[in-house]
Amino acid sequence: MKIIYFIIFGFLIPMGIASQSIQGKVIDNLKNPLQGASVYWLNSSIATLTDSTGHFEIQAFDQEKMKLIATFVGYTPDTLEVNQFDFVEFNLYKKSVLDEVIIKGQRDGVIISQINPIKTEQITQSELKKAACCDLAGCFDTQTTVQPQTTNVVTNSKELRMLGLSGVYNQILIDGLPLIQGLTYTYGISSIPGTLVDNIYVAKGANSVLQGFESISGQINVETKDPDNTETVMINAYVNSFMEKHFNVNYAFKHKKWSNLTAVHTVLPAGRIDRDDDQFMDLPQISRFKVFNKWKYGNKNDWGWYSTVGLGYLRESRTGGQILFDEKTDRGSTSIYGQTLSIHQPEMTSSTGYRFNDTHHVGVNLSALHQDQDSYFGSTNYIAQQTQLYANVQYELNYEGNQFKTGFSYRHLDISEDIAFTDTFLHRTYNGLYHRIEKIPGMFFENTMHFFNKKLTWMTGMRMDHHNQFGFMYTPRSLLKFDLNSNSSIRANVGTGWRTTNLFSENIGLLASSRDIIFIENLQPERAVNFGINLTHKFETTNENLSGYLSADFYRTEFLNQIFPDYDIHPTKAYIYNFTGESVSHVFQLELNIKLWKRYEIKGGYNYMDVYRMIEDQKLLLPFNPRHRVLGTFSYKPESSPFQFDLNAHWYGEQRLPDTQSNPSEFQRPDFSNPFTIINAQFTYYFKSLEIYAGCENIFDFRQHQPIISWQDPFSPYFDTSSVWGPTRGRELYMGFRYRLKKD
Repeated sequence: MKIIYFIIFGFLIPMGIASQSIQGKVIDNLKNPLQGASVYWLNSSIATLTDSTGHFEIQAFDQEKMKLIATFVGYTPDTLEVNQFDFVEFNLYKKSVLDEVIIKGQRDGVIISQINPIKTEQITQSELKKAACCDLAGCFDTQTTVQPQTTNVVTNSKELRMLGLSGVYNQILIDGLPLIQGLTYTYGISSIPGTLVDNIYVAKGANSVLQGFESISGQINVETKDPDNTETVMINAYVNSFMEKHFNVNYAFKHKKWSNLTAVHTVLPAGRIDRDDDQFMDLPQISRFKVFNKWKYGNKNDWGWYSTVGLGYLRESRTGGQILFDEKTDRGSTSIYGQTLSIHQPEMTSSTGYRFNDTHHVGVNLSALHQDQDSYFGSTNYIAQQTQLYANVQYELNYEGNQFKTGFSYRHLDISEDIAFTDTFLHRTYNGLYHRIEKIPGMFFENTMHFFNKKLTWMTGMRMDHHNQFGFMYTPRSLLKFDLNSNSSIRANVGTGWRTTNLFSENIGLLASSRDIIFIENLQPERAVNFGINLTHKFETTNENLSGYLSADFYRTEFLNQIFPDYDIHPTKAYIYNFTGESVSHVFQLELNIKLWKRYEIKGGYNYMDVYRMIEDQKLLLPFNPRHRVLGTFSYKPESSPFQFDLNAHWYGEQRLPDTQSNPSEFQRPDFSNPFTIINAQFTYYFKSLEIYAGCENIFDFRQHQPIISWQDPFSPYFDTSSVWGPTRGRELYMGFRYRLKKD
């Protein structure tokens, strides 16, 4: 660790610019930035393009006669004579006469930026429409990087895994704010409707320190729809073959610098289905109502004030368990097993700032959330409340084509969990009140520098946070990006991360089983070091009939302390302790995306995941991780016909399962699961303002039969719902429509 810290601190030493260059910006007469404008020297082949903010940097040329030219389609070119190495600003004006040009096209489903030093996969609405995407957990069916995983089969709670690690190790942000933590981790990703999502940004490994100290395996930032740039009205309705119904309405309007988006999302429960005759419902009955309101003033990239304020409220209930379970009469029963959940959650987010000019910017980000949760897991009553507050004040300086950010943050987390048992025969010992308050002030800085005419980008960052229980914690990180040419980039990153554990909400399956939970010692923060390297190559033929990208990644995550329930010591107990031995994740990912003749899109992805601990010199694979995973997708959308067909296939290799060999023979399970394949398909037909879609998930109806151990007696010491490694609900048919009324 001393070597790692020495290297990362060394990266923070300022370096000189490798060669002299000119920086500037291209804007129109309304001061809007022009992305993709050409900037070049007169009588020279030296040229560059502007980025999304209109900025550019170009190598200096002929200091005596320095005439710089800027051009953009539909605008009159401009020429400036540059005498010094100062910041240059072009103001381009639209041509007075311009023939009408109709441009037709579709935004790529996944975009990997060539500019960002962090390899970030931007999942757009074009990609999200390839599946039903009822909620955030269902938005990754066509993705290689993120794997949705069921954490409790009875209530169908899910997490998003990256790098072969539990979802707790990746940081999930909503509009850049950390709302998913603590109690909200269990069901939070299912409460975000897909119709509210504009873009999803996925970054693997240790990356930016601006949003926090977690993100050990990566970061997922969900960007909700922008009131400025969305439909006036959007209506979505969906029903599946289990008779679960979803209904969504979005309404947006704009007045001068103000704009607003109101979204309503509701879910009505499915029927009671038991296809494998284990007397348990194959899926829970879910009722959900969520309302979200987002106000926006100004634009973050323009000079002056801007502000965005979001208000939301969630009410949700879930009922699962045996077919005969009646929530009104059987809650907490020791004769009929059932699980019930009730959640009430108001929340608020805010992002306000002032951009003085292209050099200086100050912003303040705030979020607040409160959740009340009342649930039963058989005879276990779990009542919990959480209040969380977050504040981030940040200053941004753009200098000589580089960028420096610094600021302060504060987190307040108050979680109270009350656990009680209605039975006396299982002899579980972990009942009682668990109350935890976290107060974490912190400061951070991050510097991004460019060298060799922006071929090399170096981003370094450091956080220093003070936890009210564990004291000062340091989080250094560093990222390098080198452009091999205009189409190929290689990136490398190294950094640390840490997090505190909220055991019950992050391992909700423990409450659903009869296992006793044994705390061997006081839990310390989990800490890890992550190393990563990736190569991205984009390609395109001159006639644009062939385009795409090839991406290869390797990541190693090494834990210095890890908390993972140990299911192997005893079949009826889960032991919780700090593991400071060798715990490692090695992940290799290869992905190829090809687009043919602007109508066919093919993607293939492969993941190799070696996730293990060393126990007494023996390599022990961690459970529920397929060592091999393959993804294939196919999309067909002809230019002359208003329909689209999408197909995706997932192959999962065998997974190690918890050791049950000391159970009675009828309650034993194999040490490894079987490999399996899931194939999904969807057909969409487009009218002018209406889209009708229908699809089938798990076409060949693969199911893990009777996944619950001791389902015959759910109140026995061997009852366990944690051995779920595959789908349990089988084939699912669905259909729905999207109606969009666009702005004039």
